[in-house]
Amino acid sequence: MLPNTGKLAGCTLFITGASRGIGKAIALKAAKDGANVVIAAKTAQPHPKLPGTIYTAAEEIEAAGGKAFPCIVDVRDEQQVSNAVEQAVKRFGGIDILVNNASAINLTGTLETPMKKVDLMLGINLRGTYLTSKLCIPYLQKSKNPHILNLSPPLNMSPVWFKNHTAYTIAKYGMSMSVLGMAEEFRGEIGVNALWPKTAIQTAAMEMLGGSGIGSQCRKPEIVADAAYSILTRPKTFTGNFVIDEDMLKKEGIKNFDIYAVSPGHPLLPDFFLDDEPESLVQKMEEHGAAPIFKSGKAQKEAVVGGPVAETFNIIKAVLNPEVVKATQGVYKFDLSGEHSGTWYIDLKNNSGSAGSGEPPVKADVVMTLDSADFVKMFTGKLKPTMAFMSGKLKIKGDMSLAMKMEKMMAQLKPKL
Repeated sequence: MLPNTGKLAGCTLFITGASRGIGKAIALKAAKDGANVVIAAKTAQPHPKLPGTIYTAAEEIEAAGGKAFPCIVDVRDEQQVSNAVEQAVKRFGGIDILVNNASAINLTGTLETPMKKVDLMLGINLRGTYLTSKLCIPYLQKSKNPHILNLSPPLNMSPVWFKNHTAYTIAKYGMSMSVLGMAEEFRGEIGVNALWPKTAIQTAAMEMLGGSGIGSQCRKPEIVADAAYSILTRPKTFTGNFVIDEDMLKKEGIKNFDIYAVSPGHPLLPDFFLDDEPESLVQKMEEHGAAPIFKSGKAQKEAVVGGPVAETFNIIKAVLNPEVVKATQGVYKFDLSGEHSGTWYIDLKNNSGSAGSGEPPVKADVVMTLDSADFVKMFTGKLKPTMAFMSGKLKIKGDMSLAMKMEKMMAQLKPKL
């Protein structure tokens, strides 16, 4: 891994989305130099399904040698961002580095993407990045070696990266276009760059996209943190670049990249927006044991980190066991409509059981059709399947006795949901 040099000692970093994942990894890397880190993120209370809060991240940063300042910030809220910036300046005397890491993802086609999701992605990825940059720049201009670093991809204009998720690509490329514009606007004053992983990174987002088995195809967030460190310790004249993590670290002399792998030696999955087309990524995921939540065209549509249906299925997968399979012996397919539309399955007939997005691996014994909101209510115990069926909210096709067994399984899952 890239060694620390101490160059960020005493520097103040304002990092959005730093309570977990890549944002936290960058924070911890800087903390080892003795940097001040403003953790600007939304998670103040423990999330039932996602790790970390701004306060647990602050504890880790302090333990690593830095000074932490946790701030509850939704980057869509101008007042919250403004307050956090002002409080950070008051606390640490200024801001030297801004890392725009907060992001939202929803890999759905145009007709399947609710405007609520479009607004979310544009609000966090594009507007949030622009807003936070705008409010930090007056203080960055006072720093000796200021930087803005956006976690966003190179502007690959191939249509294949638009056709399956136009809204997400627009939102993510908005972050990259901010780099393109601000790097030139503030050339000589602030270094403005973008950083993107060459491979998939093991984060909550990637687990949501890849389902079970994706972890072994990923690298750890530390590779992005090391590449970020290399950028942020360079002079501010290093600007306007769209950096790929591995390429940057090769220039730093790193040769052994197995140290960053979750499973050293296992084939790695290329990240989005690079050379591999979406269909190729799906094929590689499936070849090496993952169950991708997204497909090309109009197939699987829900890929929002923390999406209620996807979160429910993550819990279902975690509690499956041979005993449940033996007791049930049924394959269930769920055709969901509404805000989180898509097709999902639970296989309680084969091996140790499985669950995920898309069509079931074998023909379904029971097909349930309902609104995604009602699906979540059923699995959290707020709506009994029997009542949903009687009221017309749930349509069932297939073996009704197996449908009743599903109700028993839901009762078992309720304490965990």
